[in-house]
Amino acid sequence: MTPQTRSATSHAGFSDNAAGALAYVLLIPAILFLLVEPYNRNSYIRFHSWQCIFLAIACVAADCVLFLFDTIFFIPVAVVDVLYSLLHLGMLAVWIVVLMKALNGQRYELPFIGRFAAWRAEG
Repeated sequence: MTPQTRSATSHAGFSDNAAGALAYVLLIPAILFLLVEPYNRNSYIRFHSWQCIFLAIACVAADCVLFLFDTIFFIPVAVVDVLYSLLHLGMLAVWIVVLMKALNGQRYELPFIGRFAAWRAEG
C-alpha cells in the first residue's frame, strides 16, 4: 500500500493538512469536522476524522480487554502495570505516527482501522 500525499489547500481557516492533523488531537475536533462544512465535504479530512474515532474506539477496547484479562486471571500488579505501560506507549507511538502523517499530507491507513475509515470517508 502506498500512502497518498495531499497538497495543502486551505478552507475557511485550516489547510487540509492542519485539519487532518487536528482531528487526531482529541475526539471533539474529529467529530466537529464530520459535522461542519466545508470540512465534512473533504474526503481527506473525513478520512482522518473517522480514523481518529476508530483509533480511539480500538484503544478503549484494548484497555478494557486488558482490564478484563487482569480481573479474570488475577495477574500480579507488577505484570499488569508493565502491560498497561506497554499498551499506552504503543498507543502513543501510533498516535504520533498518524498525526505526523496527516500533518505531512499523507493519507496513511492503519491496519484494519484504515479500511473502515476510508470506507466511511468515501460513503
